[in-house]
Amino acid sequence: MKYVDEFRDKTVARTLSEAIKNAVESDRQYNVMEFCGGHTHAIFRYGVQDLMPDNVNFIHGPGCPVCVLPIGRIDDALELALKHEVILCSYGDMMRVPASKKQSLIKAKAQGADIRMIYSTQDALTIAQENPDRQVVFFAIGFETTTPPTAVAIKQAKALGLENFSVFCNHVLTPAAIQHILQSPEVREIGTVSIDGFLGPSHVSSIIGSQPYEYFAEEFQKPVVIAGFEPLDVMQATLMLIRQMNAGTNLVENQYTRLVTREGNQKAKALVAEVLELRRIFEWRGLGDVPYSALGIKKAFAEFDAEKRFEISNHNTKDIKGCACPAILRGAKKPTDCKLFGTVCTPENPQGSCMVSSEGACAAYWSYGRFRNPKAMEGTAA
Repeated sequence: MKYVDEFRDKTVARTLSEAIKNAVESDRQYNVMEFCGGHTHAIFRYGVQDLMPDNVNFIHGPGCPVCVLPIGRIDDALELALKHEVILCSYGDMMRVPASKKQSLIKAKAQGADIRMIYSTQDALTIAQENPDRQVVFFAIGFETTTPPTAVAIKQAKALGLENFSVFCNHVLTPAAIQHILQSPEVREIGTVSIDGFLGPSHVSSIIGSQPYEYFAEEFQKPVVIAGFEPLDVMQATLMLIRQMNAGTNLVENQYTRLVTREGNQKAKALVAEVLELRRIFEWRGLGDVPYSALGIKKAFAEFDAEKRFEISNHNTKDIKGCACPAILRGAKKPTDCKLFGTVCTPENPQGSCMVSSEGACAAYWSYGRFRNPKAMEGTAA
């Protein structure tokens, strides 16, 4: 099958593994942060870490947009549904993320709130058209990949004159988060690890291109290689990073040339720039307040901004006690370092967003069975 099987070929994987073993210097460590949740899952699903020398370490970064959304923003969305009685439209991966007071969107739905799982922004627009007497709010989340569809929905709502449609905008930006990890004293205080290079995100880079990473590659002297999702993509990109580290270069390279260009998708970027603008500051779970790291709705489209249409409390809610998700998101801990992982916290009973989201690091560790706590598995066999 073109573009799938050839990127999972065992023979090529062994060849790349041998090349990496020959490339590494035995007296140094290579700490590589993969920013994309898709990379994390590829690493554990296909055993990529097992094909690495002992001194090549993958560090899991904040590459899951569901995971990095702070609990307070979920509480705000719940307020829209419960207090303002809107029809709240959300992607499925947000439905089970724990909020405060043991609440979540799916629990609120069970209690009678009109919360609907959708598959696209067009679904939310259709719901608004079919319910002209109800306010409909789209709970928009995601990195740069899902931002253009939100911009399209807002433009369409304006063209259709949908006065009952608005967006609760939570789109965040990848380069700002990477820069914050590298320079923020707050992050360093609460713990982080040495990072020697980055595997740049896949689909995000197809939108923004590789150019935005050039600044911090030069400023912070950290090489970046944009990598595809498949296991051979990750392995080849890791080899490219190792060669840069050995040579002492700090460049942005593009392994994912079949999809990513330096300039990115110009049409999508122009569309986003027309409708959305930078927020001065935005809170990330695990990173705290990150300057210019998220997007809000421009004044020209303010009538479709749920934060302006409704009075929202802007909750400032602390994470669940004992959950290590914030430290996991900044690479300071691995899921197995969390005392809740595999005991209290499982996919059936998630305590943190890293276990709920399909792209979360905890979900990756659990899904492929490599790091489950044997005690937690007792009594679960069919």
